[in-house]
Amino acid sequence: MLRAFRDAFRIPELQRKFLYTLLLLAIYRLGSAIPTPGVDPTSISQAAGSAGGLLSLISNISGGNLAQFSIFALGVLPYITSSIIMQILTTSIPALEKLQKEGEEGRKAIAQYTRYGAIGLGAIQALFFAILVGEAESGRFLASGWEPGWMFRINVVLTQVAGIAFTLWIGERITEVGIGNGVSMIIFAGIAASFPTAISQIIDLYQNEAVSLLGIVAFFLVILATVIGIVLVLQAERRIPIQYARKEIGGKQYAKQQTYLPIKLNGAGVIPVIFASAVMTIVQVLETSFATSNPELVTFLQRWFSLTSPTGIALDVLLVIGFTFLYNSIQFDPKRIAENLRESGGFIPSVRPGVATAEYLNFISTRITLWGAIFLGFLVLVPQVMQAVSGISGSTLFAFSGTGLLILVGVALDTLKQVEAQLTLRSYDGFISKGRLRGRL
Repeated sequence: MLRAFRDAFRIPELQRKFLYTLLLLAIYRLGSAIPTPGVDPTSISQAAGSAGGLLSLISNISGGNLAQFSIFALGVLPYITSSIIMQILTTSIPALEKLQKEGEEGRKAIAQYTRYGAIGLGAIQALFFAILVGEAESGRFLASGWEPGWMFRINVVLTQVAGIAFTLWIGERITEVGIGNGVSMIIFAGIAASFPTAISQIIDLYQNEAVSLLGIVAFFLVILATVIGIVLVLQAERRIPIQYARKEIGGKQYAKQQTYLPIKLNGAGVIPVIFASAVMTIVQVLETSFATSNPELVTFLQRWFSLTSPTGIALDVLLVIGFTFLYNSIQFDPKRIAENLRESGGFIPSVRPGVATAEYLNFISTRITLWGAIFLGFLVLVPQVMQAVSGISGSTLFAFSGTGLLILVGVALDTLKQVEAQLTLRSYDGFISKGRLRGRL
């Protein structure tokens, strides 16, 4: 990895890509220091720091923008939600599925629909947060001179929608001109931005003798083991051999071709964890809603469904496993793959084409998905494991959560692949420009 990046900085074109990407990410990070007009960022930051569940996860993904309710508070999260919804709709609506198969123009149309969906979802989420901020605790989160009402709500919605549009523009420019996927790089920068604060908190705990040196070493050893496991899982795949029959094209006989069908161990990524966290957040909403009117219900929810209770943690893990199987069933269709193989003349050795191939692929996919789901369930338990072995608790655990580490490692691996592809392409061009072929031409 170090050698690849060292070689990359020797190429002027890649140097410009890296600098352009860093410049746009720096502009995005500057937006985190600009609060939304009408909001008291100090009060919101204190409330977000004491919260857990999906709110802490979203706050860490956005690099603290939500905790401070900056102009980029929602960031790319509405775009991620819109992309997930569009993926599900593409597999279930024939018109969108046909549009996706139309090549570059179809993909551009779907990408445009995804942006429209992101703006719409962002406006709805911004309105929800505006109502929550304006009405909560008698206007505690409002800045001086502001009152809860439609003027405040409209101001928040317009500010956040503009921030979402500008964030998407930054992501598209990074994808087109910079290095890596723009949206992924923005999420990467947001999560990485929370690391210095978390490390400084660990140092303060050590200086105040709230945690021992052995506990800190154990804390980072768990992080190292988690990162190694994530790399192995993200790179792991089951390669099913595929053979194509002998073909005759233009009077010429072509020999049998052999390739493979890769099935990733973790094809769902971080999406099941986000879905499960969203469901568990409903418990927090109920606790807040019935805090005064029904304290017995709140006590029951905290005892059995809180993320600090064994039953709540078990339910969260089961939700992650269930959503993993659900998302994999939507994305991986064994019947369609079997039909495509039969139409193209491909087959799996020792497996009959058609229904038998679909059943075989479904069997393999189910077994692989099970292990991937178990691993994602383990990532949910990473904060609890860190707290048990180190004694560190609070927002520091969410900064190094298994979900955040999964996103970081995934984006880093994808970016590294793009850098290696650029290096290979430059080496190939340089070979042609310096060889005999150019001179003869």
